[in-house]
Amino acid sequence: MSDPLPRSLDQRLDALARHPFRAKFHLRGRERVTAELSGPSTMRWHAYDLIAKRLAPAEPYKDGKQTPYRGHPVFVAQHATATCCRTCLQRWHEIPKGRELSRAERAYVVGVICRWIEREVGGSPRAPEAHS
Repeated sequence: MSDPLPRSLDQRLDALARHPFRAKFHLRGRERVTAELSGPSTMRWHAYDLIAKRLAPAEPYKDGKQTPYRGHPVFVAQHATATCCRTCLQRWHEIPKGRELSRAERAYVVGVICRWIEREVGGSPRAPEAHS
């Protein structure tokens, strides 16, 4: 699995956004401010760290309940992008459960999360019309 191009990430995110549950998630309040002030590189570092600890193990602690709904932009993004637990990863991204995530899979998950955050804060170079 290679790091997907922004276009393919956008297509995946657009498909996820059509799902009623996933479409409810947006960066608001403190999470939005955190993402805007921290910037993309800090968000990427946080995403790598959180994924390594909470999602990458073969059997994550409290899998299915390990990702809070609020408290950090990455958590919100995980629910919006179906990267919140191993069941969602398998169902939506075809990444099997029961084994540790590979380096490429971790990079893919972080890429999906960071692209969603980028789109939320309006920093998408592919969608300048999103700026207001």
